[in-house]
Amino acid sequence: MALTYHNNNSISNVTSFAQVPAGNPVLLSTATASASSSIEFTSGIDSTYDVYQFEFNNIYRGAGGAYFRVNFSTDGGSNYNVTKTTTAFIAYHDEGNTATSLNYETGADLAQSTGYQSLTYDQSTDADSGASGSLTLFNPSSTTYVKHFISRSNSASGGIGFYYSTDLHIAGYCNTTSAVNAVRFIMNTGNISSGTIKMYGIK
Repeated sequence: MALTYHNNNSISNVTSFAQVPAGNPVLLSTATASASSSIEFTSGIDSTYDVYQFEFNNIYRGAGGAYFRVNFSTDGGSNYNVTKTTTAFIAYHDEGNTATSLNYETGADLAQSTGYQSLTYDQSTDADSGASGSLTLFNPSSTTYVKHFISRSNSASGGIGFYYSTDLHIAGYCNTTSAVNAVRFIMNTGNISSGTIKMYGIK
């Protein structure tokens, strides 16, 4: 194995590194919701990047009891029905300091399902009941392996007079060897009233 030499002795004075990848996220696209039935990313997901990360910020819903969800496509967005198997756990704590929990979340996991994957917990229509988080999709352009993804979100869940900080973790894989080339975000009921989603590429 060849050794990489730096151009001076003190690490604080090194002015160049050879063969060290930057790994910095590159912003590829931004979508802003405004009473949107869905937000779709149908271009830019290809072999250029090994990892695609979606950051969703202050997602609000147009109907109570809503869950922010995702699905994937292998045909450029004509169909969002990729088979998925996932696992989920949830932690919450209420504002009154009376209720806490850390549990496996059977209501959010999927087993060989083509349905939408929930990314957040129950959100009301109140002004302070939004959600933020991220979804990371690994190697979506592979035509050999399944496509792993991880999501973590926090939402202000509940209703008038009782709110919880709800932390939902999702991990799973798209059980397909076809390239995933489009992603759709949607609520299980109503629309996405406001919020932004940014797509980054990471090498």
